[in-house]
Amino acid sequence: MANKTLFSSALARFLPRADATNEAGGVAYAYGPQARLAQLAATGTLADGYYSGADAQLADVLAAAQAVSPAFVAKAAVYARQAGAMKDMPALLAAYLTIADPDLAVRVFGRVIDNGRMLRNFVQIMRSGQVGRRSLGSRPKRLVREWLEKASMPQLMAAATGNNPSLADIVRMVHPAPASAERRAFYGWLIGKPYDVAALPAEIAAFEIWKRDPAGPLPPVPFEWLTAFPLTAQQWAELSGRIGWQALRMNLNTLARGGAFDVKGVTEAVAARLSDADTIARVRPAPYQLMVALGQVGDAVPLRVQAALEEALELSLRAVPVLAGNVVVCPDVSGSMSWAATGYRKGATSAVRCIDIAALVAAAVLRTNRQALVMPFDVDVVDMALDPRARVAVNAARLAAIGGGGTNVSAPLARLNAERASVDTVVIVSDNESWIDPSRHGATATMNAWTKLKARNPGAKLICIDIQPYGTTQAPDTKGDRKDIMNVGGFTDAVFDAMARFASGETRDWVQIVNETEV
Repeated sequence: MANKTLFSSALARFLPRADATNEAGGVAYAYGPQARLAQLAATGTLADGYYSGADAQLADVLAAAQAVSPAFVAKAAVYARQAGAMKDMPALLAAYLTIADPDLAVRVFGRVIDNGRMLRNFVQIMRSGQVGRRSLGSRPKRLVREWLEKASMPQLMAAATGNNPSLADIVRMVHPAPASAERRAFYGWLIGKPYDVAALPAEIAAFEIWKRDPAGPLPPVPFEWLTAFPLTAQQWAELSGRIGWQALRMNLNTLARGGAFDVKGVTEAVAARLSDADTIARVRPAPYQLMVALGQVGDAVPLRVQAALEEALELSLRAVPVLAGNVVVCPDVSGSMSWAATGYRKGATSAVRCIDIAALVAAAVLRTNRQALVMPFDVDVVDMALDPRARVAVNAARLAAIGGGGTNVSAPLARLNAERASVDTVVIVSDNESWIDPSRHGATATMNAWTKLKARNPGAKLICIDIQPYGTTQAPDTKGDRKDIMNVGGFTDAVFDAMARFASGETRDWVQIVNETEV
């Protein structure tokens, strides 16, 4: 009989050699330039991560942008904003394009800078000097001015909520031309200059009247403007029906403290809004945001409203694909996954952890694919039985409660090989910082284990969902032109869409999806 040791390792010698060291010190594969930028754009938040700081992330994304064409930078910016629901990264890439390709920046601006917060992000980044200039410059200034001139009054009022820079600062910088006496009065009111009181927009005039008599009707201005003043339970109740869906989801405890749910009919109305399928399809809340809201809601919030939040979570996961055959989903529950998913930044740290996202993805895949096998891992596979009929929030909470030590991404694959499992699709959700599993013959342990699994299951596919912007993977999809591995990054339902397209054979890799973005 042939030498098993010799011939079992022969195939491994044809595997791509690991060419990088990850942040945890383990062997890994560096992403190619386009995949690197796509990963940063979809997962980077310019905040401190578990392994690296915000400064390093900023340097990484600028280097990645310089390594690809401006056209791909533009596509990555639009994809990250529209599909990935990111904020700082798309604004940074749009700012970078004002230097790298000013004409392309004009086309991208309106696709990325789609609300007042994004406008403030863009201006802040431009003035920081990080993309090569400390002032806006004539063309970016024109883009900002045109945004202000075209914006509706509700858009401008929303933009006026926030600082650093404030909307008033931006108006002083770019000097938008008021197209009407109403807009001229608004700009004067905003920046503290003399204005014609009679010409004020109706919303602002009503707000000024209400400030003098808070017992009067609530003016149609942003929620944040009103909550700076004492409100009655009846006023809180009225606000619960007026504020946007996302603001409602985020302020349930605030409404409870204000007595809104003590007003007849409010509990039922809020529950109906939260669980409205059409609204959820339009708003597209990130599932992890809803899971966090469920975890943070207080006892004063009625159970009916809490149940509506849970229903909203289920509805937000409708994009999770049904995968054919035997499905295995592997959430990373190691120690580094306890870090905030969007990083740490003073005053802007998200409550959601990487492990929460990994657990949610695993629970969602199990909910849609009830025969799926869930294999959480840290140093090794953590044995846990989950009920596929349970609500997603229940299973996600159980998985997220595990916590763990070191990271061994190859552990689930090694277990599947030991059990000689029949597998069609494996989904790994991780920060990709594997360091415990040793490499063999130059390849990562994950690639060695995947090769063994493929020998038994030649049609199997591996989907690696990366939720941190560290620039390496344990299983490359671009080295050797592989069609059985996909690396995809992000937190939104765009990840589920990419999974579905890859599993069905519609697309080969994530970069292809980003390249399909129209600019």
